[in-house]
Amino acid sequence: MASASGSNSAASDRKAAVVTRFAPSPTGFLHIGGARTALFNWLFARHHGGTYLLRIEDTDRARSTEPAIEAIFDGLSWLGLQGDEEPVFQFARSERHAEVAHRLLAAGHAYRCYLTQEELAARRQAAQAERRPFRIDSEWRDADPSTWPVGQTYVIRIKAPRDGETVIDDLVQGTITVSNREIDDFVILRSDGTPTYMLAVVVDDHDMGVTHVIRGDDHINNAFRQLVVIRAMHTIEQAEGTGAWPDPFYAHIPLIHGADGAKLSKRHGALGVDAYRDELGLLPEAVVNYLLRLGWGHGDEEIIAREQAVEWFDIADVNKGAARFDLKKLLNLNGHYMRLADDARLTDEVGKRLAITDPAQLALLTAAMPVLKVRAADLNELADGARFLFARRPIEPDAKAAALLTPEARALLGQVIDRLDGTDDWTIEALEAAVKALAQELGLGLGKLAQPLRAALTGTTISPGIYDVLVLLGREEAMARLGDQRAEASAA
Repeated sequence: MASASGSNSAASDRKAAVVTRFAPSPTGFLHIGGARTALFNWLFARHHGGTYLLRIEDTDRARSTEPAIEAIFDGLSWLGLQGDEEPVFQFARSERHAEVAHRLLAAGHAYRCYLTQEELAARRQAAQAERRPFRIDSEWRDADPSTWPVGQTYVIRIKAPRDGETVIDDLVQGTITVSNREIDDFVILRSDGTPTYMLAVVVDDHDMGVTHVIRGDDHINNAFRQLVVIRAMHTIEQAEGTGAWPDPFYAHIPLIHGADGAKLSKRHGALGVDAYRDELGLLPEAVVNYLLRLGWGHGDEEIIAREQAVEWFDIADVNKGAARFDLKKLLNLNGHYMRLADDARLTDEVGKRLAITDPAQLALLTAAMPVLKVRAADLNELADGARFLFARRPIEPDAKAAALLTPEARALLGQVIDRLDGTDDWTIEALEAAVKALAQELGLGLGKLAQPLRAALTGTTISPGIYDVLVLLGREEAMARLGDQRAEASAA
């Protein structure tokens, strides 16, 4: 919680339920760091029986786009992190933000500043030349209203405290102290009457009843500036007897770095959430589990179901140091969840990837799923592993499979065909017994028969067990594919 000499303590006194919020800017995709922030806000609210809200911070009209907004909603929905209420759009609340700015101005906590951009640039250059930090020191801060220029544009700046210090008892970072001399009289309302981000965030958090602000630690400096507005409004409300603007509790979570310790970038796997779903073929529960473990943990537990995460999650257990993103670990975790996933659900996902809609083919895919999913690390691998089921004859083998189909191998396949043709019971057990018996009679290792058999039936060198393949294809299709190889040998 934020604190300072003379600050309000309403946040610690109130007994309101926990309210968190995730507030992305729709200027691009929902990246993995944003998804983790949303998850931590969702979990904290759920753990405390509170409310998790969503706010779209679309005040940057030049960069905010509808496709980006839809991508955020889509990504959050896929991860199961939709808000508990309808989302708030920040730009639609601009009039409310401006109202607060003028209220601060009327109460003497803000002022009209007529400094031009040219004047500010000159002062900034002078500070650089003198090698000192540039701080706004406007002569308009305490100017008499009678001296205000008529017809000249102005901005509204907050009056930041100039003495003392501000202390934040951050739930993750611990106690953070900043000298108030470091805080500028920043702009809260632009000359065109539009609010700045620093004002809009404070007003929205208050009006939405947000009690805990959980966000990336790149916002720590913003917290000290936003507290200036919060405490000024609290003073006004208390003086008027109209309510309070309590300090929120802050929890600034470290950013995510790559496995090499460098800032996370695309080369580390810093993709949009939609890419993890579509390009990498990951399951949402695997992504959520992995994000949970990025900077938070419960003992040595690695596999944590969502319900268990709600029970265990405590923001105080988040690490202070940056988490390291490891795509290989995420893929391994996804393989675990693939094996646990419902077969019908996986059939639906793979059916979309292979454009399969025929009920009979979907039924075959579902029947094959128990043996297919144990070999796949993601949905794309699963789809690739299932293609042999629907391949058109004659099968076109890949390079590795073609290399196995030598004249000698095809001759052996002819003997396999004869043996299987006389097998009445088309089950895994009966087929395995027949092939093993033939290998023994020929004095060959089982691989000498199984490898070309797999190549002929699937066109690849990797597949489920060869007897599973025979059963899944069925007698007619399997014998037809093997017959194509015999015909190929005869033609040669």
